Amino acid sequence: MLTAEQVKAYAKDCGADLVGIGSVDRFEGISPEWDPRYIMPEAKVIIGLAFRIHRGHLRGIEEGTYYAAYPSIGYANINDVHGPQVLRRLGNLLEDDGYEAVMFPNSGIRYGMGNGRPVAEGRPAPNVFLNFRVCGFICGMGEIGWSGLFLTPEFGPRQRLAFLVTDAPLESDPLFEGGLCDHCMRCVATCPGHAISRDEKATITVAGRTLEKGKLDVLRCATVFQAGSPETSPFMNAEVADTVRHIIEEGEDAPVKPLGPERFWGNPGSPDPKRWNSPAIHDYLYNHMGIIKGACKNFRHPAAICGARGCMRECMIHLEEQGKLGNRFHNPFRRRPAWKLTPADQLGSGE
Repeated sequence: MLTAEQVKAYAKDCGADLVGIGSVDRFEGISPEWDPRYIMPEAKVIIGLAFRIHRGHLRGIEEGTYYAAYPSIGYANINDVHGPQVLRRLGNLLEDDGYEAVMFPNSGIRYGMGNGRPVAEGRPAPNVFLNFRVCGFICGMGEIGWSGLFLTPEFGPRQRLAFLVTDAPLESDPLFEGGLCDHCMRCVATCPGHAISRDEKATITVAGRTLEKGKLDVLRCATVFQAGSPETSPFMNAEVADTVRHIIEEGEDAPVKPLGPERFWGNPGSPDPKRWNSPAIHDYLYNHMGIIKGACKNFRHPAAICGARGCMRECMIHLEEQGKLGNRFHNPFRRRPAWKLTPADQLGSGE
């Protein structure tokens, strides 16, 4: 019978950078739509895989000169190519030993959540999908920071996750005891969209622990993640910059400003189509920023122009300054002052 050590070693040989294993009992009390036991009632453990985002993928955005590596290699390749390949090979190992393996890549399959209805009493509606950051904690791989990103002692916020649920009776890892996030609030201060609250928090209780993070304004985050802000994106025209500024100022449920006679970019399917939401802002930016349309067409992912300026880059810099991370470098990440576009540059930039 396979052991936990054998499974971990094989996963790393296949290309995972970190591996953790958690008992599915740790899901007790979690929302049913996040509970893998509704998918595999006989499951024993969940296996977590982490794939590093190379620090070099963030270099070009830090310098303001090269934006393609992070969304293509640091997002799309990990989520849609490399991660699923490792999951498949690990699933083969388990099934060859007589155990089932249900795989959860970090990909678009999650967007099927909530689209169906329960097939029987006592079962949640399909598709049940995992809260990846909670699962990372359950697998003992790290903690959730105030930014909401998952932090590991090896890479800090620089990884993407994938999971596999199995009925193989593998030994679990202990929960991570914490100590990475010290609530320095640098993620709050440097987020271009002002999307992370300094004072309000969201909590969830898992495996007897209460996890907390700063409350996230999803609309601000979705907007700036894709487009950047007028100060941090060299790709906006005046109209897009005005729209993004408006959302940053207003936050969730920002009213849509008319772009011309009866032209609104809201959510046609909502009770109030003249309110922004995440799908509507995605459609708007896709149609108004060529770099975003090109990214979506070429590697099926938004352009991620923000480059995780606050939640990932500033957090990483802070953790590296403290010497908390195992993945160490000869040179600091930030070697020059962080840049921002001036108002004049903003007016003259874009497509």
